[in-house]
Amino acid sequence: MLRLAPLRWQPPTDLSHALQLLQQPGARAVAGGSDLVPNLKLASTRADVLVPIRALPELGGVTVGSTAVRLGAACGLAELASDPDVVELLPALAHALGRIASPQIRNMGTLGGNLCLDTRCRYINQSELWREALGGCLKSHGSECHVVPGGQGCVAALSADSVPVLIAYGAVAHLARWDGTQPQAAQGHGPGPLWRAVPVAELYTTDGLAHVDLRPGEILTHLEVPLPAASSQVVYRKWAVRQSIDFPLVSAALRLDRSPDGRLAGGVLAIGALGPRPRVLKLDKWIGAAVDEALALALGDLAFERCRPLPNIPYDADYRRERLRVEVRRAVRQCWAP
Repeated sequence: MLRLAPLRWQPPTDLSHALQLLQQPGARAVAGGSDLVPNLKLASTRADVLVPIRALPELGGVTVGSTAVRLGAACGLAELASDPDVVELLPALAHALGRIASPQIRNMGTLGGNLCLDTRCRYINQSELWREALGGCLKSHGSECHVVPGGQGCVAALSADSVPVLIAYGAVAHLARWDGTQPQAAQGHGPGPLWRAVPVAELYTTDGLAHVDLRPGEILTHLEVPLPAASSQVVYRKWAVRQSIDFPLVSAALRLDRSPDGRLAGGVLAIGALGPRPRVLKLDKWIGAAVDEALALALGDLAFERCRPLPNIPYDADYRRERLRVEVRRAVRQCWAP
């Protein structure tokens, strides 16, 4: 049995208190813990203090506004997958969340946790003893990347199901960190949370060691997802060896916007499980085209040409590339299926 190293557990009283606690060296926020706790046991990540944030009211709830849906980062995956508003207004997101792992993990895991999911690689997601025998890697205190020999950066893959879908919907992540600087106090507000908003498409970096653009002590509080137009459709496709438990080996989210005559008016294709950051492809070249089999073939070829999976996660990289083309074609076909 893998055991946790000694940790301090510091529950906050509210969001401001949580952000203050996260200023401590070695402090980490934890919600469901379905990703963080196993990684702590494997010693692939470190923490000295855990700050539980799932019960904070500022991080919960689903609220439908006139232009967007607000999703609390601490909302459970299972909760959102079956929420009537999410199912009706954001069906592709509900579908993607319902495909994550197992019922037990979906009951524990949260939306914010899935967006901040740690990157994975066949060389890091092993026991500490296994990694030491190999000599480690860039992500486990080694000096080289075994996926790209001679590579200067970690290429561990982000396998979160929710991220490509949220990019396709145009979601914006809202982040908060503690700020006790004098300028804010001089304005008469005193120290408190400092907020910023980042489109989910811009939330990730190419560095597998720090793939989420979170500043020290910063947490994801909620997401704003624009209400899709009646002429838009979003589809999520995921391929894994098993239908449950497994992370995606290929994932793609497609949004197609149609003009009144049914032709393509815009859209985006977001590809996951390639590297630390999803690949986002614009569809401007095909604006005005009919949404038909020719478009399905063209977008499948686009994904094949622009995306080259690495051997960073299990399964043959060349087959995953071929499979990606197939899944994108299927996504387009779903958009005109009755």
